[in-house]
This record gives sequence, C-alpha cells and structure tokens, in this order.
Amino acid sequence: METCEQESADEAQGAVEVNMDYLLQLKELDIPEEEAKKALIVTGNVSAEEAAIFYFESLERLNEELEDEHSFHKMVFVVNMELPMGVGKIAAQVGHAAVGLYQNLIKEPKTREMAYKWDEYGAKKVVLQGSSTAHLLELQALALSMNLPNYLVQDAGRTQIAAGSYTVLSIMGEEESVNKVTGKLKLLN
Repeated sequence: METCEQESADEAQGAVEVNMDYLLQLKELDIPEEEAKKALIVTGNVSAEEAAIFYFESLERLNEELEDEHSFHKMVFVVNMELPMGVGKIAAQVGHAAVGLYQNLIKEPKTREMAYKWDEYGAKKVVLQGSSTAHLLELQALALSMNLPNYLVQDAGRTQIAAGSYTVLSIMGEEESVNKVTGKLKLLN
C-alpha cells in the first residue's frame, strides 16, 4: 500500500515528464534543453508550438526588463571648433576629456555604477562639434542642470593654443538625456 508521501512524489515526478517528440522539436529550434523542458511543463505538454511561443515570449519580456533596468549610456565629447587645433591635438584633448570624466565618475558610488554600466554595455562614445567656448559653457550649464556628469578640459598652453583655453567638454549619461543636451550637434569629421 502506497503512502500519501509516495503518491505525491509519483505525481510530482509525472508532472516533470515531458513529451520527448516535442522536446526534440524545441531543441531543433536551438532552445536549450532545460529551457525547453520548463516551457513544455509550464504549457502542459500541449504542443511544441505552444512551448516555443512561451519560451520566445519569455525571452522578449526578459530583454525588455533588462533594457529598462540597464538603460544605455553614452559619453559624448564636444570639441571647441573655434580653436586652431590640429587632428593630433584634438585627439589628445578628447583623451583628456575621457580620462578626466571617467576618473570623476568612479570617485562617487552613484556615478561609479553609471560608469560600470556604460563600460559593460559597449562604452559608447561620440565626438561632436561645438562652435565656440561660449557654446561649450552653455552645454555644460545644461548638462549640470540635468545632473549629467561632465568634464571640461582646460588646456595647459604648451603647444598650439593659449593656456586656459577650453578645448573639449565631455558628458556622460543615459543616451536619451545626453541627446537632450547634444542631440542637434554635428559629428566631428
């Protein structure tokens, strides 16, 4: 005579069994075996099609949640085009802007997380044209008003331009927010 515990274990074990034909069909769709089994169990082993729909809809929901949770960040560099800087000088100044902003970001726990997300999801960087020093300062003020981390490079004056010149403004944040500050600027070419 079976006890209640044995009956429950047998029922649970029966519930875990999946239709092997359906499982093979799901594996042919490149669905991992364990995920295919879960999908079949959740959908009651009705069909491979039902399980596949469940699996792919679950993936879609997960991707949407990840996008919401890990909104995409980017770092932009606005180059002061009124200054007579050569290509090498611009490259060096953009490098200063990237390093300076990143160093500031990792100092604070709140912005450190932003820097890590940015790095983890591709470290997107865009170099844009700013028309003048006044333009860079306006963009910086807007970035500050939106609580976007930024860094303004001031040149030491050892090579092509006067000491104290503002060369590049870097801004970091969620792509949508950064675009509100720099979205209308032209790419540096």
